[in-house]
Amino acid sequence: MALPSSPQALYQSWVLGSNRNILAVLEDTPSLRPPVDHLCELLPRLQARYYSIASSSKVHPNSIHICAVVVEYETPTGRTNKGVATNWLKNKPVAAGGAKATVPMYIRKSQFRLPFKATNPEVGETVMFFGCRHKNEDYLYQEELEEAEKNEVLTQLNVAFSRDQEQKLYVQHLLKEKKEHIWKLIHSDNAHIYAALYDIGEELGGLTRPQAVDYIKKLMTKGRYSQDVWT
Repeated sequence: MALPSSPQALYQSWVLGSNRNILAVLEDTPSLRPPVDHLCELLPRLQARYYSIASSSKVHPNSIHICAVVVEYETPTGRTNKGVATNWLKNKPVAAGGAKATVPMYIRKSQFRLPFKATNPEVGETVMFFGCRHKNEDYLYQEELEEAEKNEVLTQLNVAFSRDQEQKLYVQHLLKEKKEHIWKLIHSDNAHIYAALYDIGEELGGLTRPQAVDYIKKLMTKGRYSQDVWT
């Protein structure tokens, strides 16, 4: 078997390309036996996981619902990798020994804000773009979203399923298809947005990439750009 020509290429193919974590590297290279204390020093600290709240406090005042994907996949080496937090939540019993299970968590202030002015409380167009891999597997809240569009709560619902056809389709493709309308909403109608539209800003706004990035930053300072993510 021919090996990559450089250490960087070898790392890219053997570690990253094969999804080998530290345990897999040690298993596949038995001659590598680092001291345990040195290994512990190199292990990164487990990061906090951030999940969007998927429930309304008006409907569920005493509980919080989260929306998350349970990560579990097979690597090119035949191993099964599992997401740490989502699998822990999935396998955690609701109650044990008569006591309710507890989950260490905290709630941080959301950046998600609807535009509101005392002189003009009306919300204009609400255009939503949703993307996932498979419609039958990942289209979260499909019924609610389609009902919202039907009842004109959403002016427009655009969906992209990247793996349901031979040619991959992503949200950015839909954004480019509707770029003139999106740019008008942002630049002329003072729309509040929840995605960074650098390419559209460059093409239709006549901006360079640094100028487009700066434009989005200014929207953030004005409270017109917000992020609310699920994982």
